[in-house]
Amino acid sequence: METPTNLLDEATNVLKENNRGSYTVPADQLYPHQWLWDSCFIAIGLSNLDPEKAKIEITSLLAGQWHNGMLPNIIFNKDLRYAADRNAWRSWINPYSPNNIETSGITQPPMIAEAVLRIGEKLTKAKQIEWYKQVFSKIVKYHQWLYTERDPHQEGLVILIHPWEVGMDNTPPWMRELNDHQLAYWIRIIKQSHLDNVISLFRRDTHSININQRFGNIEALAMYDIQRRLRRKSYDINRILDHSMFAIEDVGFNSILMRNNDCLIEIANKINKDLPKKLIESIEKTKVSFNELWDEETSNYYSRDFITHRLIKIPSAGSLLGLYAGNIPRDRAQKIIYQLNDPNSYNLAYPVPSTPINSNWYRADNYWQGPSWVNINWLLIEGMKRNSAVEMAQILRNKTLNMISAKGCYEYFNPENGQGLGVFNFSWTAALAIDLILNPIA
Repeated sequence: METPTNLLDEATNVLKENNRGSYTVPADQLYPHQWLWDSCFIAIGLSNLDPEKAKIEITSLLAGQWHNGMLPNIIFNKDLRYAADRNAWRSWINPYSPNNIETSGITQPPMIAEAVLRIGEKLTKAKQIEWYKQVFSKIVKYHQWLYTERDPHQEGLVILIHPWEVGMDNTPPWMRELNDHQLAYWIRIIKQSHLDNVISLFRRDTHSININQRFGNIEALAMYDIQRRLRRKSYDINRILDHSMFAIEDVGFNSILMRNNDCLIEIANKINKDLPKKLIESIEKTKVSFNELWDEETSNYYSRDFITHRLIKIPSAGSLLGLYAGNIPRDRAQKIIYQLNDPNSYNLAYPVPSTPINSNWYRADNYWQGPSWVNINWLLIEGMKRNSAVEMAQILRNKTLNMISAKGCYEYFNPENGQGLGVFNFSWTAALAIDLILNPIA
């Protein structure tokens, strides 16, 4: 495949247009704030063009770190127009929230160590060491927080307490659990009365995007209700778990954590720093406990209910991310690769769908229940390369770039016809296109 020079220029312009000085918004208007894993992917792309700008993107993220180590999924724009967004979270009610910066009260997939490592690879040796030293302690603190606060039984698997923490908001495993166990009585009344269409009037996203491309109104209400309950408990994990609220050991999140643990270890080695002993023990537990998310009968990884340890046997893109994690048995990696090659599962014309086509949940245009996302493709390409599936990684890279070249830097894409969906000029699509173009697979 020839390098699509026009796509490189287009993607570069998207990042310029979405840059807000110290950070890059995912897209203009609909996403006016800074999001955690968005900025990590954006920094990976920027590192190929301007490592110093990439460093600023990460430094801005770290400025929102809570005193207990948490990195929030959103750092809010201070513009008065977005006061309602900030007030919905009221992060200041938690004593650990940062000073003079308003954020959400939850986290998102921990991609930051990978982003930091990638930026360092584009720097001179001296500047690389300086960069790693600058951010090392804060990333260590974040990983420590994940294990201290989100692994209460010290099993090695981190729990999530809101679908927004997964990054794949309406992914089927979470939506099944949400609808089965977490719908508040007032939401059930709205659902039974078919009054949910009224909610569209109050949703900012569906004013500019067809609701068929977004999560439904009942799902939106449920996510808001969980957020409200978390806020009522001041984002205190002990109070949250005491009342058995939503808690899932998400397979995608823990896959990303495993890989980023390795990235953190690599950073530590490069600057001759020792990781805390307890953190190293937790990292090793994760490698062992991750095996418990494997189901031999269906040859798949799944998320797991924290309380019952019951696997939530609904396949999704998260089930595939063991490839990215590394440290999984070769035969299991091959079984994931087999699924990716299967036209009755994930191998569609414009892969990789966020839900397999043979799932009852599959909807080609609906957010994380069918569309292909460039960030998932990027994670899988990285995983394929590390699992000796280089030829397949090359094929997915080419298909991904062709898809973006044909339609533009959309948020996500219909996996059957390649139609661009969601918002246009989406930053992580542009950033990861840049990374795929400028780092061809050998």
